[in-house]
Amino acid sequence: MTDPTEPARHAFEYPDEAGHPDDKGTPSQDLIDLVDEVTDDLHAPAVDFAFVNDEKAGIYGAVVGDREIAGLPYHVAGDDRLVLLATSVFPEFRKQGIATELIRRALDDVRAQGKTVTVMCPIVHAFIERNPEYADLIDLKHPGVPRAHR
Repeated sequence: MTDPTEPARHAFEYPDEAGHPDDKGTPSQDLIDLVDEVTDDLHAPAVDFAFVNDEKAGIYGAVVGDREIAGLPYHVAGDDRLVLLATSVFPEFRKQGIATELIRRALDDVRAQGKTVTVMCPIVHAFIERNPEYADLIDLKHPGVPRAHR
């Protein structure tokens, strides 16, 4: 839950096309929950999942059995950059470290490919702020949406 003593914690800037429920850029409770997850100190996800990079569909996924429980879609921007769009986790799997581990594995994959990222997802931005060892992956010419205000 959000703390009223931290009014700017979830004040994000978004592009107009981000599609917020109130059309004012106010994050939904789902977004707040995912940002909270990636800024908490969860060390391992509560659910063991397979990490999948579906290059044809352009999505990093977390899969349990035959069910995709979380995803991070992306666009390929040239040979050396991915645009990370929006992290999503099915509600019953939230607050269990799934988003955190999915983002970590996706960024590790980007690093292994020698690519950079443009971050359009505030959840990924929050993760990178909490884990600055991934900050070097952000493309300097095309960083994405502004970082969350603190």
